[in-house]
Amino acid sequence: MAKHPAVYILASQRNGTLYIGVTSDLVKRIWEHKENLAEGFTKEYGCHTLVYFEQHAEMSAAILREKQMKKWNRAWKLALIEKENPTWRDLWPEICA
Repeated sequence: MAKHPAVYILASQRNGTLYIGVTSDLVKRIWEHKENLAEGFTKEYGCHTLVYFEQHAEMSAAILREKQMKKWNRAWKLALIEKENPTWRDLWPEICA
């Protein structure tokens, strides 16, 4: 998977704690979360399952989208995940292949 700015959502479990982040290298960043190398929220709350991501052409667009999504209420975030990934499967194998 080529490097592109991306917004992503990690979950602790289905309908569990959610984390929204932005990165220029999705594979590297998700690996860091999964290995607990990223200090902070995801490590503390065990958010290691990649349940949603979207890539953008420009980092500015990805940052804008991240800020937008972080303002959403929980129901909207869950609906976005359910629409694209109804079984809440870990998308990690798809991006690191």
